[in-house]
Amino acid sequence: MNFELLSLSWAKAATLKTDALVVLVSDDQQREVGLLSSMLDQAQKTGDFTSAVGQCMVWWKPPSLAALRLVLVGVGKGCAVDVRQGVAVGIAALKKSKSQTVAVVLQDAHAEHLVVAAQAAADASYVYTATKPSAKALSFKKITLGVPQAGAAQSQFDLAKAQISGVALAREWGNRPANHATPDHLAQVAKSLAKHSRISCEVMGLKEVTKLGMGSFAAVAQASAQPLRFIVLKYKGAADAQAPTVLVGKGITFDTGGISLKPGPGMDEMKFDMCGAASVLGTFEALAQLQPAINVVGLIVACENMPGGKALKPGDVVTSMSGQTIEILNTDAEGRLVLCDALTYAKRFKPSAVIDIATLTGACVIALGHLRSGLYATDEKLATALLDAGERTLDLCWRMPLDEEYAEGLKSNFADVANVADRAAGSVTAAKFLQRFAKDFPWAHLDIAGTAWKSGAAKGATGRPVPALLSYLVGQANARTPATRSPPAKRRSAKA
Repeated sequence: MNFELLSLSWAKAATLKTDALVVLVSDDQQREVGLLSSMLDQAQKTGDFTSAVGQCMVWWKPPSLAALRLVLVGVGKGCAVDVRQGVAVGIAALKKSKSQTVAVVLQDAHAEHLVVAAQAAADASYVYTATKPSAKALSFKKITLGVPQAGAAQSQFDLAKAQISGVALAREWGNRPANHATPDHLAQVAKSLAKHSRISCEVMGLKEVTKLGMGSFAAVAQASAQPLRFIVLKYKGAADAQAPTVLVGKGITFDTGGISLKPGPGMDEMKFDMCGAASVLGTFEALAQLQPAINVVGLIVACENMPGGKALKPGDVVTSMSGQTIEILNTDAEGRLVLCDALTYAKRFKPSAVIDIATLTGACVIALGHLRSGLYATDEKLATALLDAGERTLDLCWRMPLDEEYAEGLKSNFADVANVADRAAGSVTAAKFLQRFAKDFPWAHLDIAGTAWKSGAAKGATGRPVPALLSYLVGQANARTPATRSPPAKRRSAKA
């Protein structure tokens, strides 16, 4: 789907030839004299429409309007959350129509929520078809975003297009079944990203991982017929002297729990256990389009966690790349076992910051539900920047504690550390485990177990936290000296 940015007043929108015109209406909407305002006044006077969030009214072939369909949508006070819901409602109202071109009119203060509105339109238009031939993609070919001054909003529009593409890639691969999204499949996606300017990719297998001493990562994969893959992506948008940000993604393409087998009900959703890896892939897709002046490294540890004769057992002790030994008390706490080796590997890049992203603990879902990702950080500036990025994009996080006392439960009589503590504060103790391997750089951990996918009727990956990660990286790039940037590369057009 293509996205387009236009300067659109209400008067101009009334003359725009499009299959559908979606107009967002806030409580204090500034009216322009003209046809759209007259129609709105009439609808409100008769009580058929209000500006309450989610209120929607659809006209077919409205008189004197160039659009075939007019959709009025209430967005309440017009804040970012209301705009997101309004756009989603407006697009949903058109899903059964045969509209190919849709224009969404953002006026006044709404224009500052351009990225949120664009992402909402993309999310509402998404249909998974990769392994479902019977599913029909929506007829939308182009979505136009209308703002008062398109020129002033161009940089935000560029960001929106890049984010949409990144979220789409993360969402698509998160949704694919485990037999269609193996570690090798993820490696192929990463290699395809290297076709973009400024991106390179290296893929390692068991031989290379063993040589590196990644005994913890290799142990998790040892019972699976699918070979592990350690993926290293590099985006070079600045001079070599600029320290990179390293993103580490958990890529457990299916998690049975291993010998500590999970319950059967809901186990199908463990295909989503690679959504941290998918978010790294999606962020690199966005970087390729946006080309910010920053260096970024992406590390993806991809494997399956399976039971079997070769499987890791409770009580086993493995040696991590750092040299620390780990007693395995629960094989279902495998994410931290693959991430710890990647965190040790990240040290070689002398990073400005390392952020790991993982569907790590059910305990985080209990603590925060499905609205906010858990954020742990050892650096205040990094934590603040990630929290701010989440607020800007509505990809929300919540700061969680890292008090040293939480690590008491990880003590072991047989190794340097146990891979689990007791049930209390499970998300925190998981973060404390990872912190042991992240002492040489500013570090943040995003536990996205509650936000990476949805269950129930809306089951599917969300593409989070690509928006927050991209916003953070762009913010870091904007804070850099322009002189450190590499020569501009040729851009390609963005589609989602």
